[in-house]
Amino acid sequence: MLWLTIALLSQATLISYFLKTLLPLGKDLYAYNIEDIILTVQSSGQLNFLTIGGGIVLCVLLFFIFNLANKYLVFSSKMGLIFTITMYWFLILLYFIPIRDSNKLDDVKTNIQLNKSKYLSEQSFDYFMFNNEYYFDFYLRSLSDILFVKKELVDPSYPFLHKADYPDVLSPYFDSLSAPPDIVFVLIESLGKAYSGKAAYLGSFTPFLDSLESHSLVWTNAISSTGRTFGIMPGLLAGLPFGERGFQELYQDFPHHETFLSVLHDNGYESSFFIGSDVNFDHEKEFLEYADVSQIIDINRFDPKYKKMPATNGFTWGYGDKEIFNNGLSLFPKSNEKPQLGIFQTVTSHDPYLVPERDYYLRKFEEHLDTYLNLTEAKKPEYRAYQDIYMTILYADDAVKDFITSYSQRPEFANTIFVFTGDHRLPDIPMASRLDRFHVPLIIYSSLINKPTYFKGMTSHFEVTPSLLAFLQAQIGIQLPEQTIWMGQVLDTSRVFQSNIAMPLMRNKNQLMEYINRDYFLSDNQLFVISDGLNIDPVEDEDMKNKLIGEFEDFKNKNNYTIQTRKLLPLD
Repeated sequence: MLWLTIALLSQATLISYFLKTLLPLGKDLYAYNIEDIILTVQSSGQLNFLTIGGGIVLCVLLFFIFNLANKYLVFSSKMGLIFTITMYWFLILLYFIPIRDSNKLDDVKTNIQLNKSKYLSEQSFDYFMFNNEYYFDFYLRSLSDILFVKKELVDPSYPFLHKADYPDVLSPYFDSLSAPPDIVFVLIESLGKAYSGKAAYLGSFTPFLDSLESHSLVWTNAISSTGRTFGIMPGLLAGLPFGERGFQELYQDFPHHETFLSVLHDNGYESSFFIGSDVNFDHEKEFLEYADVSQIIDINRFDPKYKKMPATNGFTWGYGDKEIFNNGLSLFPKSNEKPQLGIFQTVTSHDPYLVPERDYYLRKFEEHLDTYLNLTEAKKPEYRAYQDIYMTILYADDAVKDFITSYSQRPEFANTIFVFTGDHRLPDIPMASRLDRFHVPLIIYSSLINKPTYFKGMTSHFEVTPSLLAFLQAQIGIQLPEQTIWMGQVLDTSRVFQSNIAMPLMRNKNQLMEYINRDYFLSDNQLFVISDGLNIDPVEDEDMKNKLIGEFEDFKNKNNYTIQTRKLLPLD
């Protein structure tokens, strides 16, 4: 009776989690400590008197029903044995029922069909049985024969270490620089390409960023390296492997590594990081400190005049995006003697999606449906179902608008390069495909750009660091390390769709389940071909599938070797 009650409550909890995220809970359950789990549940508004009280009442009710059944439904030993065997066979058959031709279903429909308890048990078995295996005889070879950048792997005991000549692909689009430029990254929480920018298939909810595109370099087929926030900085600012649960989880004993931040620090730059929440979450603080960031401003270092975001059940992530930018601008640059690197990470467009100035943004949302998206009345209910989410995107866009407007009044604006991107596409609105969750805007904006262009070449966050460093070396002669561990290539400036990248993707912490090689995409052991707009279609090609599986296993083997040996980049 006790175990049956636990099983029913577990299944109900897993279904509730799926209804909230549209994703089944898997091995990512083991990626967070108990404090992070409590914080995440609090932020979603699920940990409240109603849910806790409801759970207690449900437990009492189940025990009462089972006790009544045990008291009044009395079977003979033979009948009880037959009933028990029948039920066990039913459960076994139910467990092994396959999903109906999942290649023909979109991800949401596939996930709806999943037995949530079965999925978690399989993921748990895989995590505890095979998580730390590796073999030293991984292939010490490069994929350079098929990619743009030729990487020369130099040491078998450091499997990611290489020498490479990363070409400067950005200078043709810029005026010649007369001084080291300031560089500002704006990392926008949950900003997916599905609802931002040109050809956003849900329609764009970022009118200001859309207006910047005509003055910018824009990659319409850009992807993040992970499906959650934990990977944005290691991917964008360092091109690092994932470790077991994301690179930042190696914080207690980081493998030695370089980042965009540390390389610029060695070349005389001063860096600052700004966020409205707790920088300790996902161990961002340790990552930034290792990279020699000059100042870190988080929830604990805001002027008292700023007001936090609305709370749910007494919990709030911290300060909204407008406050993040305003507070940051009052502290940036830290000094005027050195060139500056600034990183602003937003937080408002995150579950539970409580927008400041709600009445104003509710009106703005309705106006946006009418005047910007030109939707019919029949279409509007689809968007109103997610209005809280869309309002936070509109708010984030307004915050960026205020930020750029204020920054443009500064003299250093003329020599500043801005990089805008999202950390991932939010999962709460149904996704078009498995690749959609990684599809994010990538915009480089500056008054130094003399040839604004849209690019269709597929690229990723991994390509940003090597491309910007090659650009700065060509323009102002910064010194770069001779040996690197950047996993990326360079930003693809093709104006027609093509893909010259090969990389793994980490869906959630502990879920290294996707791999890309050029225009092929391997996901959950299924092969797809990628086309413009990052649409994917299933394809039957066993030779190509086996090739990608081999490359993916080779990466995972090197990744696990690095976790256990901490051999990533040799110390000088």
